[in-house]
Amino acid sequence: MKKGWLMILLSMFTCLTNIRAQQKHYKPVIEPCKCPVEVDSTIKTRCGYLIVPENRKKRNGKTIKLPFIVALSPNPHKRKDPILYTAGGPGGSSLRWARGAARHAIIKDRDCIAFEQRGTYFAQPRLWTDDIVQAIQESYRKNLDKDSMILVGVQRSKKALEAKGIDLSGYNTDETVADIDDLLITLNIDSVNLLGGSYSGGLMLAVLQHDPARVRSLVLDSPLPAFVPIDEDEPANFNEALTIMFRRCEKDSVDKTLYGNLRQRFRDYFTAIGNKTFYIPYLEKGTTDTLQVAYTRNELLNVLVNTMSDYSRIKEVPYIITEMIKGHHAVYMKDVLDGIFNNGGFASGMRISVYCADQTAYHDESILRQVYNVYPYMEGYHINDVHRQICDCWKVPPINPKTKQPFYSNKPALLADGEMDPACRPLYIDRIHHYMPNSQRLLFTNGSHMVLGGREMDTMVRAFLDNPFQPVIPQQEGVIAY
Repeated sequence: MKKGWLMILLSMFTCLTNIRAQQKHYKPVIEPCKCPVEVDSTIKTRCGYLIVPENRKKRNGKTIKLPFIVALSPNPHKRKDPILYTAGGPGGSSLRWARGAARHAIIKDRDCIAFEQRGTYFAQPRLWTDDIVQAIQESYRKNLDKDSMILVGVQRSKKALEAKGIDLSGYNTDETVADIDDLLITLNIDSVNLLGGSYSGGLMLAVLQHDPARVRSLVLDSPLPAFVPIDEDEPANFNEALTIMFRRCEKDSVDKTLYGNLRQRFRDYFTAIGNKTFYIPYLEKGTTDTLQVAYTRNELLNVLVNTMSDYSRIKEVPYIITEMIKGHHAVYMKDVLDGIFNNGGFASGMRISVYCADQTAYHDESILRQVYNVYPYMEGYHINDVHRQICDCWKVPPINPKTKQPFYSNKPALLADGEMDPACRPLYIDRIHHYMPNSQRLLFTNGSHMVLGGREMDTMVRAFLDNPFQPVIPQQEGVIAY
């Protein structure tokens, strides 16, 4: 009788294996290569390309090459569950993380894998052209409408990428989740710890949703879950972070003349300048003719958003606001223009494809109008560089609706965020915790976006990875564990 049941089980297993093989109409391949990024010479590395289909929904045989670096732990008794990291953005490059991992204590216990997402810097192909940046530069040189010129650049970039034979519909979270799945299977990794931040925090949750059996734990820094409508949230997120900053400024500042009632003064001023155009003389590097460059409150808001996102500069924001209210814009606009004319980055093709498929496809424009009613000084300002008009031009299909849905899991996770984060609020780690009751949260009260690094990586993250079900005890002031 037992033998009969054994044969039945073996038959069922063979059947399921054959079904899975039939569903996957390709075989991922690893091609060894020289490491695109140099890692500490004392650390041994294994580098290669993962070769997978560009679009798994199309059986045209077209493949792409995604590089990865395995920084090997020198510990002969290392754990068998490595750490897999991939960058946020979307569109950020991941491989340089391996250089930092080699200097941190986490490599003493485990191998560290950095995986480059499709379409990003070291991937083949890379989804980048200069068309959008050039269009933005032209808009400032000739004082043309910025949003219209961005769309011109987007159209040119799309045409250039497609002329190379790139299928833009193959670049999204669903495909990247499948890439990570293929990488783990091909490297024979049965247990892995996932590390991601911002967009890649949500990406790692999608990996867990796709293949929970393979995931041992997750470390998510300022994560953006796929189920969050960031297009609709982010203006409010920025204002929540500002409100906390204004409250602290009101409490701590001794100069009540300069900083008193700053929140209301900020709102009044930025509401009042909504329809105004300002001008600044600017000499582009390498030229001799000074331009009179037009700008609006959108550029000033960009300065504040970017400064709020840099934890080392958050304390400057109140002073910057007081200067802007006085009309002292020049020093900040010069930095903005220097960045733009020094080939300052805009959204890459990868970022556009992912945001359009993941977010804008599910975005409700009427909710964004509600946000502008609450925060009228932000109306017409695109806090995210990828928005509806761009996606209407880019035209890529949405990701699977299932990927957008929250899901429950008993996996352990370490969730961290900064109280001053203007992009992904601590609310998001609370929402993840709701669905993942074995997770624990770290709030960096003086932190902004992306808070795990340096000493924190060596202590709290390592402690969590060693005992993911045990409470992590913060080793520094200003960090609240809950």
